[in-house]
Amino acid sequence: MQIDSGFTFVLFGGTGDLSMRKILPALYEAHRAGMLSEHGKIVAVARHAADRDGYIEWVNGNVKSHVSKGGKFDEAVWRGFLERIEYVKLDLGKPEDFALLRDALDNHAGTRVFYLATGPSLFVPICRALASVGLNENARIVLEKPLGYDLRSSNAINDSVGEIFAEEQIYRIDHYLGKEPVQNLLALRFGNALFEPLWRREWVESIQITIAEELGVEARGDFYDNTGALRDMVQNHLLQLLSIVAMEPPHSMDSDSVRDEKLRVLRALKPIDTRDISKIAVRGQYHAGVIKGTSVPAYATEHGVKPQSTTETFVALKVEIENWRWAGVPFFLRTGKRLADRVAEIVVNFRPVPHSALGPTALRPGSNRLVIRLQPNESIRLYCLAKQPGEGMNLSSVHLDLAFDQFFKEGQMEAYQRLLLDVINGRLALFVRRDEQEAAWTWVEPILNEWAASNKPPKPYAAGTWGPAAASAMLAQHGTCWLEEEN
Repeated sequence: MQIDSGFTFVLFGGTGDLSMRKILPALYEAHRAGMLSEHGKIVAVARHAADRDGYIEWVNGNVKSHVSKGGKFDEAVWRGFLERIEYVKLDLGKPEDFALLRDALDNHAGTRVFYLATGPSLFVPICRALASVGLNENARIVLEKPLGYDLRSSNAINDSVGEIFAEEQIYRIDHYLGKEPVQNLLALRFGNALFEPLWRREWVESIQITIAEELGVEARGDFYDNTGALRDMVQNHLLQLLSIVAMEPPHSMDSDSVRDEKLRVLRALKPIDTRDISKIAVRGQYHAGVIKGTSVPAYATEHGVKPQSTTETFVALKVEIENWRWAGVPFFLRTGKRLADRVAEIVVNFRPVPHSALGPTALRPGSNRLVIRLQPNESIRLYCLAKQPGEGMNLSSVHLDLAFDQFFKEGQMEAYQRLLLDVINGRLALFVRRDEQEAAWTWVEPILNEWAASNKPPKPYAAGTWGPAAASAMLAQHGTCWLEEEN
């Protein structure tokens, strides 16, 4: 979609890892596809490069390799993209330097977007410095996760930012909400008469949501050791995916209609009783193991990690939603590092037939299921039973496949590209509202507090496996198991 007016996209943390791997490549792809106004400018803010020439040299050396992987790189288009980029050398610790930024933006018309690709400790100082020079007026601010360490710190950041920017100016980004299969989940449910009547407790036995990573903490050991999987993945990504899976049909796709329905789900989550945490939550930490034939070290020996750390690198949860649609249906959430495969998916297990004249296979749990794969290969697959060829009535599992890369030849839009275009265009539906964030923190906080107070270490699991055995045992109590397939 062509943007009619100009814009100025101001990127704080312009030489950071996120800018290098995600934000600048996403803006390049939007530029290449003709989705950016020809009057749009990108102003990078950092303190490492001395001037624009130095910053462009950094972009060529660090960003270019990330945009040329897919075989669609065009040198002439790249040069055109670089012409959009300006640079302001700025020390974020010196609010008076923001006058330099204000002066640099004086001649730029159109929407102003400030993207804070920095640590959360800098969010409030940057916002206050922007306000001190009048740059908060008629602007949009994008906040990356993590937004706080717990409910109290999250509220403190939101309170301070909210004194400077109105709620409709604030875009709290969760890149999972921009993924194509998540968008297609909405289309699947609310655009087809086939699935929505089945999307309820009468027909759904259980739902699984998994975000698994093969990678460890990489160079983020110090950050991760003070965060853990519950804060890093559950409070945001997994609960956001759960709310989309479980939400009621919105009356329209405008931003508040969608987010109102997500909020209702988050507020309907069954409150955590601290006496039941050991039954509904599994906490793990990876030990040394082998992934794809390569030996990898234990978490406790990773750079930046405390040797006796009790930080969890794996979490599995049983979640219940106390409303009319989902009462009694368990939702199982799972995320972890150094697992057997890199996969993110949603599995909807439908109930088996109430009586089978075709043998016990038709009564087997998971015979009818819908698998929505978010990564690495985005697809939707519906499993059902069919007769095997030959004599007798022998049933076998078959599936209907929608592989997006095969069906839509023009290719898919990356999550960050979609979300950045939504910010520029002023579309808030795919961004997290403050009350959603508060509801998510409120729900996870009893688990955080109990784990912090407990002297029990996380359950060990070998790198390259699917996590602690206790996570599988939790599902076995409900007569089901995690779906673990090869990609």
